[in-house]
Amino acid sequence: MTTTEHFTTGDGCRIAYRIDGAEGRPVLVLSNSIATDLHMWDGEVAALAEHFRVLRYDTRGHGGSDAPVGAYSLDRLGRDVLELLDALAIERAHFCGLSLGGFIGQWLGVHAPDRLERLILSNTSPYLGPAPQWDELIRAMLAAPDLSATAEMFMGNWFPKRMFETDRDLIEAFRTAALATPARGLAGCFAVVRDSDLRRTIALITAPTLVIGGLDDTVTLASHSEAIAQTIPSARLVLLPGVHMLNVERRAEFLAEAIGFLLGDR
Repeated sequence: MTTTEHFTTGDGCRIAYRIDGAEGRPVLVLSNSIATDLHMWDGEVAALAEHFRVLRYDTRGHGGSDAPVGAYSLDRLGRDVLELLDALAIERAHFCGLSLGGFIGQWLGVHAPDRLERLILSNTSPYLGPAPQWDELIRAMLAAPDLSATAEMFMGNWFPKRMFETDRDLIEAFRTAALATPARGLAGCFAVVRDSDLRRTIALITAPTLVIGGLDDTVTLASHSEAIAQTIPSARLVLLPGVHMLNVERRAEFLAEAIGFLLGDR
């Protein structure tokens, strides 16, 4: 049974991580969505670990990682990943990020091409402006007595209505993780999305890239996935019938596409 470990970044932030899979296999880093933790990948790890050494971590501000006060930057979140790889003496790795994790993956593709093998960008966007909407979201969340309204917003954005009847325990686990996320951590990561515009720079990504989008995603629209795939040279686009958490909602299809791509079969 794997356990959660920690390392400390150069700016003193403790980051939680977990490793599954046999040594000697190619490393696959999984990066979580905002308001989740590394457990958002629990349902996929067993299948992925048959082929890869799977490295999951909690983005700063989330889960078992520290949640410093103040706005975070995409540069800092990207460097957290690079420092984690350095701490574990991992020279190169595959990277799969969903939503906020996909923003981080885009940054890595632009700024650290020598550390990436293959890149999967799922349910993400190069830009989710304008800034005032994020300022208002941060203000309202920090002023609220608790995160109940924020958690409900995420649940509605992430999952189709049918899953609230058929997968109540799963939905509840994600709701619990969202409620447990420190408000300052959410605010810090909302600022990352607010301040990020990768629409032009992702043309510099050279890693083989798979873009996965949800046809019914209301946050990172299918058109956002299309725009990423059109901008990154030779990127492959897959649109699945689903909402935002495609690794959960469309697990079989998601895994088939991801594993096939990472193994070079498609």
